[in-house]
Amino acid sequence: MDLLLQLLDFILHVDRYLEAFVGQYGAWVYALLFVIIFVETGLVVMPFLPGDSLLFIVGAMCGAELMSLPLAMGLLLVAAILGDQTNYTIGRYFGPKVFKWEDSRFFNRQAFLQANAFYEKYGGITIVLARFMPFIRTFVPFVAGVAEMTRSKFTLYNVVGGAIWVVGLTLVGYLFGNLPFVQTHLSKIIWALILVPGLIAVAGAWRARKAA
Repeated sequence: MDLLLQLLDFILHVDRYLEAFVGQYGAWVYALLFVIIFVETGLVVMPFLPGDSLLFIVGAMCGAELMSLPLAMGLLLVAAILGDQTNYTIGRYFGPKVFKWEDSRFFNRQAFLQANAFYEKYGGITIVLARFMPFIRTFVPFVAGVAEMTRSKFTLYNVVGGAIWVVGLTLVGYLFGNLPFVQTHLSKIIWALILVPGLIAVAGAWRARKAA
């Protein structure tokens, strides 16, 4: 419970932690950010690390001249692309092994075929949109690998989605993160970055299920 509370505190006050880290360790903050984004996107068991809020805060810190915008943006883009690529590879590796189980309590062949068909038809836009949805963005590349989406197609949308996500949110933070209104309501904005995309995803899933 204490660990969970500490993690939640870090997510909601990531601006304070990063600013303190920059003041104490300087350039090592770039390595820390790279690891966080890589792990959050690359390991399916770590979906709770900050993503959207972290990119926004990094942009704001660059706007305050505490960090370099080109360097931060470039490193985080590489981390996001490599993270999704790693996640996809893990899913692709375990997919065939799971497929051998045929129908069992852990695997359903029909569900696998449906997932494969879905990713062949809608996988590209799913990968791009999932970048903006906490938790979901961690699972989508893994499922794409399990569903055996072609690597070339996945890589294309991985790069496109990663670029839009990293560059977009970092620039928004850079341009608006240091405005007095934003600084005053920063905790609420971070909550919005966490909850709003998730609620949109849940609503979309519910509507799709209802339509089906």
